[in-house]
Amino acid sequence: MRIFVDKEKCFGCGVCVSVCDEVFEIGNDGKCKVKKNKIFSCVSHAIDACPGKAIKVV
Repeated sequence: MRIFVDKEKCFGCGVCVSVCDEVFEIGNDGKCKVKKNKIFSCVSHAIDACPGKAIKVV
């Protein structure tokens, strides 16, 4: 399983980072990026909290 961030849908708001900073960070482009592709319980919280619905696990 991999965590995927759709850059087209990402607002760069940082909610994912505030919910799950073990996995997500804001990249140089101002958008969310996966820094560690590990499935922690906080990943599902970040998926639910993302206003752009940009995060998926595939």
